[in-house]
Amino acid sequence: MQEISPDALSEQLRNDDAGPLVLDIRHEPEFEEWHIPGSVNVDVYDELTGDPERAEPALSDLPRESRVVTVCAEGVVSQTATAVLRELGYDAVTLADGMSGWSRVHRHAEVPVDLDGALVQVARPGKGCLSHVLVSDGEAAVFDPSHYLDEYDAVLDEYGAELVGVFDTHAHADHVSGAAALADRHGVPYSLHSKDALALDATPIEDGQAVVVGGLAVEVIHTPGHSEGSVAFDVGGGAALLTGDTLFHDSVGRVELGVEAGIEDSDVEGNATTLYESLRRLLDRPDGAVVLPAHDPGSPEPPVAATLGEVTARNADLGRDREAFVAELASDVPDHPPNFERVKRANVGQESVPTDELAELELGPNNCAAE
Repeated sequence: MQEISPDALSEQLRNDDAGPLVLDIRHEPEFEEWHIPGSVNVDVYDELTGDPERAEPALSDLPRESRVVTVCAEGVVSQTATAVLRELGYDAVTLADGMSGWSRVHRHAEVPVDLDGALVQVARPGKGCLSHVLVSDGEAAVFDPSHYLDEYDAVLDEYGAELVGVFDTHAHADHVSGAAALADRHGVPYSLHSKDALALDATPIEDGQAVVVGGLAVEVIHTPGHSEGSVAFDVGGGAALLTGDTLFHDSVGRVELGVEAGIEDSDVEGNATTLYESLRRLLDRPDGAVVLPAHDPGSPEPPVAATLGEVTARNADLGRDREAFVAELASDVPDHPPNFERVKRANVGQESVPTDELAELELGPNNCAAE
């Protein structure tokens, strides 16, 4: 079987200007919703599953100077595409596990921020997820980890740091958190605001609380609105702000997911008003604070970072008055993250998802921003 691993493809796309041609053979609507950046779509899925020879005319038009990497949802039908292409004389391989495999890729890089320590951003480009590892004086804390725990252990090993705590900024709606499992692996506390830890054995954190990691102080800022237990973390007295899904660089967190998942006794307009007030609290922080959200809607290349002053200047949501802000968030509701109800229930402790179902549950784009 001619395959390439997701990690190998990721490295080639990052580091090789003359990288492979990534060919997505799924139906066009699926491709438009979620795909590997730079890939091209030739919708021959039905032909490949029915009579593969019927796909040959469309596939024969592809350029021949580059290797072709075929992609589908799970890496099954794309194997047929690879076989057809090789019969046509192309150098073709299949992306192992397709978009499901791409969703597992992680990359990390240090954030340029003035700290007595290091702040490492771990990006998951296939899901648009961003998590962070704070390192100081041989100790480390992890914020918003995915359930691919080895990615964080690799960062800890790289920096020679001992994990002392794991934190979630909120109960996520697009991916199943790995925070509790990572904390259990290392025998350290898992911390989450009590408003989101509905059925979890988590160490509660609250507004104004100070957490110490090595020589650094981290302040908890309760920022409800996206979820009732959303928090941000002020690292190093205004050096950096881990804003979760409360504040993105170009948007803010959406306000209806907890309501529609049936885990919040609130309404969209009320959540939008609450979020407006939470954002005012963040905007009181220093303009030079580096804003580090928990998601980026694109395919993030770490570090994804901008100062609070830069975010304030470019984020239209922050320029609206209260009435306009509430009206905009309550009326303009984007597509939901796939399976968000189950994901939210899992992250508040109301449902347990078997390990072999996690990858399928998380398949799809990140839709946590309001716009």
